[in-house]
Amino acid sequence: MNSVFAIIVIFIVLLILVYHKLNKRIDILEKQIADLSKKEAPANEDVTDNENLIKPVLTANLRTDYPDPNIISTDFRDTEPQRDRLTPVFDFLKQNALTIIGIFTLVLGIGYFVKYAIDKNWIGETSRAGIGFIVGVAIIGTGHFLRKNYNAFSSIITGGGIAVLYFTTTIAFREYHIFSQNIGFLITCLITIASISLSYYYKSEILIIFSLFGGFLAPLMISTGQSNYLFLFTYLSVLNVGMLIIAYLKHWKSIGWISFIFTLVYLFFWTMERAEMTAILFYSITYLVFYAFALQNYLKKNLFQEFDILMLILINFCSVAGLVFIFKELRLLPVSVFPVIFAIMNVIGWYREYQKKNFGINYSVFISITISLITLAFALELKTHLITSIWAIEASLLLYIWKKTNQKIFKTFFYIIFPMVIVSQMMTWTRYFDSGSLNVIFNPVFITSLVVIGSCFVNLILLKKNSDEEKSTSRFYENLFKILCFGVIYFSVLFEILYHISYESLIFIFIIGILFTIYYLFTLILFSKKLSVSKGFQTGMIYIFLLLLFAHIITSQVATEIISKKVGSGFFFVHLLYVIPFVYLIFKIFPKSEFIKIHISYWAISLIVILSFSFELYRLYILINADNHDQIYTLQNHFSILYLPIIWAVLACMFIYFGLKKELPEFNKIGFSLLGIMIFKLYAIDVWQMDNVSRIIAFIILGIILLLSSFMFQRLKNLIKNLVDKREETADENL
Repeated sequence: MNSVFAIIVIFIVLLILVYHKLNKRIDILEKQIADLSKKEAPANEDVTDNENLIKPVLTANLRTDYPDPNIISTDFRDTEPQRDRLTPVFDFLKQNALTIIGIFTLVLGIGYFVKYAIDKNWIGETSRAGIGFIVGVAIIGTGHFLRKNYNAFSSIITGGGIAVLYFTTTIAFREYHIFSQNIGFLITCLITIASISLSYYYKSEILIIFSLFGGFLAPLMISTGQSNYLFLFTYLSVLNVGMLIIAYLKHWKSIGWISFIFTLVYLFFWTMERAEMTAILFYSITYLVFYAFALQNYLKKNLFQEFDILMLILINFCSVAGLVFIFKELRLLPVSVFPVIFAIMNVIGWYREYQKKNFGINYSVFISITISLITLAFALELKTHLITSIWAIEASLLLYIWKKTNQKIFKTFFYIIFPMVIVSQMMTWTRYFDSGSLNVIFNPVFITSLVVIGSCFVNLILLKKNSDEEKSTSRFYENLFKILCFGVIYFSVLFEILYHISYESLIFIFIIGILFTIYYLFTLILFSKKLSVSKGFQTGMIYIFLLLLFAHIITSQVATEIISKKVGSGFFFVHLLYVIPFVYLIFKIFPKSEFIKIHISYWAISLIVILSFSFELYRLYILINADNHDQIYTLQNHFSILYLPIIWAVLACMFIYFGLKKELPEFNKIGFSLLGIMIFKLYAIDVWQMDNVSRIIAFIILGIILLLSSFMFQRLKNLIKNLVDKREETADENL
């Protein structure tokens, strides 16, 4: 043991000698630099005199126009130059990395030494705590003596000493029970007050950050597991008020954000564990403190910086979330009272800007927050889902302020919050499964969906106004966002429809669901230009639309359901509603779209037309002739053998005629292909299954149709030939 002490003493002596030698050499270097500065002083005086002669001329020629403080620019970007906010942090860490590591290592070394001494029973419990306090004070004293020449270094040293005091108090209370909880809390409060006072005296933002961390962690350090929230939040409120005063005096923004994060964590934990009326008071105090903190630049300079706006948004909506949750848990009414009160707070700022006729950024911030809170109040009165509604409105607010200020921080937060809105909305939809009976439209789930839908529409309108540069740099995210918005709107309405028809048969539900999907896609295709949907995206939606029509036509069991008396006969016409958007798209949208420029599109459209006529006429035939399920199979074979070739022959002639008239060769190919399929089917399959009467009728009708088609084709051919000959004759005469 003596050898260990001897080694430690020798090591310390060596360190002192090395430090003394290095310090002596540094003093010599400083003296040499001072001598050099004195020698260069006369030369600098001559240069200074010449500069003084030139300076008035330069000042007269280069006047600097300072902006009038009473005139507020509406361009937010000019109020503060753009800069990388992380650069100062990294610079500080690079310059002081050794100091930070050193103080951390020293604290650990002291801790291990104390532990080693405890394990060897060299010192008692009270002595252990005393050593910790003495070491902490000694480190703070060292930092105090170094503060003049080494400001950042001394701040970190002092912060390490404060950390030692906090940890010593925690260990003394939790492990050794040297003093009671009240004494422990009093000691932590005294440490916090002393550290904040030192921070203010030293004018050190680094030190006050250490102090705030200790101040907010102090309740956890001396906690016994019993929840004394009244005492805790009284302490936190006093701490926040002190933070606010120092923030206004020193303009230190970081301390406000640290306090805000810690306070919200404590408040939300309390709210989730036990909702109490007392919490309303502390939520209100917290709101006022941090609302005042957010207005610091506005009151001093009449402008908002981006982090001020972000604080305004967060304190308004976080406070609303906590207070409304408490009101709902305690079954207090009305739940919209605090959104309205907070809206009135923001109306005061809006009215102040309105009176000054200043319609710039400040005006936009106040009015947008006010409108958002009023919207939220209405939504809450309609019993919407709290978190989903708050996040949806907050996302739109962030996007709006980003468009107004062009500060990317709001865009970043928007892209963070909007996926949370989607997840929260999906959780809201699950309430359809466990809800007994909900009103049509006017139910909490769908009204929440309407809030999210409204938010999506606002977001789409705001994103539509992007500049060309923004569109090129963030096209992928914009398209992804649009898909998410379209998906939210689609599923919100679909789930509401399905919930209210859930008592119907499965086929009925499926037909209604797919019809809604068809009409929803039709609406998106119809308004693609207004929604700023790209042509490629529109083409993709058209293919999905046709695929849905294909699935609906070939899978629908509407005829079977009607024959089984599960649905009324009028439901057949509901089933046919898909024809309206399909016909409209063929004549109004397809000719102007990129979709029609692809040859395969003609075949896709023709396939849907052929299937639609074939299947719907078949279903109509079944409904007219079948009285029960047993007759369906016989009627199906009869229709396929006798009527289907006739339908295909007529359609083939129509395709050929249309192709010749519009000079679209693809339709000619489709028509002749369909004729070939029909003839092959007739001679290879159907003719062997027909009775004599059916065979006679089929051949006569098909023969007449084919002859008329051939005659029409020859006539059109001669007509085109005559037109070409006349044009050539006219051209020759002109020559």
